[in-house]
Amino acid sequence: MNDAVTLFRPVGQQELDLIRDAQWRAFPPRLVGQPIFYPVLTEDYAVRIAREWNTKDPNSGFVGYVLQFEVNAEFLGRYDVQEAGGRELLEYWIPAEELTVFNANIVGPIRVLHEFRPSGENSS
Repeated sequence: MNDAVTLFRPVGQQELDLIRDAQWRAFPPRLVGQPIFYPVLTEDYAVRIAREWNTKDPNSGFVGYVLQFEVNAEFLGRYDVQEAGGRELLEYWIPAEELTVFNANIVGPIRVLHEFRPSGENSS
């Protein structure tokens, strides 16, 4: 069995609904104007995005979720870690056209760790 790498993804309501519809096994295709899929390396970074961005974004339904999932380490090795504005803000940039193959390398289900809403009624 291959080793797996734990990653995180901040999402809004619409993306979460599509992931649930995929039985918690795959991320939906990127939308027009979204050339990359960016899972992040730390829970803290995902929390920051979900809490500070998604809860203020009408396209996210003003709600942010932090998801956790594992990806086959050997497959993930083909991508470089990218720094997104700071040494602690690390993510992978998966080209949109490679998302189907990325999804095929997810090990186990995608899990919801946190939920954030602008009202302050958050759950973890």
